[in-house]
Amino acid sequence: MTLQQIEYVVALYRTRHFAKAAESCGVTQPTLSAMISKLEEELEVKLFDRKRHPIEPTTIGKSVVDQALKAMNEVQKIREVIDSEANNLQGSLKMAILPTIAPYLIPKFIKQFKEDYAEVKLNIIEGLTNEIMDQLIHNEIDMAIVTTPLEQPSILEVPLYYEKFVAYFSAEERHDAPALTPFTMPLTNLWSLQEGHCTRKQIFNFCSSKIASNQIFEAGSMDTLIRIVDVNGGYTVIPEMHLDFLTDKQRSQTVEIKNPPAVREVSVVFRADYVRERLVNAVANTVKKVIPEGMLDERLKKFSIRLK
Repeated sequence: MTLQQIEYVVALYRTRHFAKAAESCGVTQPTLSAMISKLEEELEVKLFDRKRHPIEPTTIGKSVVDQALKAMNEVQKIREVIDSEANNLQGSLKMAILPTIAPYLIPKFIKQFKEDYAEVKLNIIEGLTNEIMDQLIHNEIDMAIVTTPLEQPSILEVPLYYEKFVAYFSAEERHDAPALTPFTMPLTNLWSLQEGHCTRKQIFNFCSSKIASNQIFEAGSMDTLIRIVDVNGGYTVIPEMHLDFLTDKQRSQTVEIKNPPAVREVSVVFRADYVRERLVNAVANTVKKVIPEGMLDERLKKFSIRLK
């Protein structure tokens, strides 16, 4: 049994597909398949049921995979110790982010990260919460920046910052807009994001009852929501950092939500077995440099992130 075979077993378990597993390991599909078959012969057990699609581990295979995951984590810890001793942060970082966070964070994040961690290859993708969680669980990405809490036992969450929401009304209706609290927000003529956008969940969570909506369109972006409100009336709810994207006239159409304010928690999340502590801190430290200090989580200001 070799570490390479263990790596192939873990890759196949996470992708449930020989071609994808081979691609993730940087080898050909026949090579990966042959190495796993050789391991099965050595152990005298079948680790995967190849007749099922997607491929599933056998009962004994699942137990072997559990141990293989532990072994791979220990190997990664060794690499992390060596990198830490050399004070050299290298390798790659594949990170996902919600589209309702990306416009406000990612442009400055990329610039700052490249300046501070030039040796790390950065790859950022956008996705909805369910997609991102699936990618994390199957080891397709290293970490993600999303709104929390997620309540996923296998995922660790480290809060980065807290962002308020404001209401955006049409010009005609702004003058009649009431003082807003999370409990007095109008539940009609509220334009919202599509299902699957975490911000939609955040919006609905601070409404005190179900939305009485007769809307015929649910937008996929904040910019689209604002344009819809401008043309069709009603109102929507936007993150406070979107205020920088508004004209002076549009800013005058916003209303604060107070007593208490409506806030979303934005966190970096990763698998509970993730071991690259310095890479997590690289992301957190970059966020600290590009997000207004008053929005940052107090613990993030004072402490580094420690992984067990």
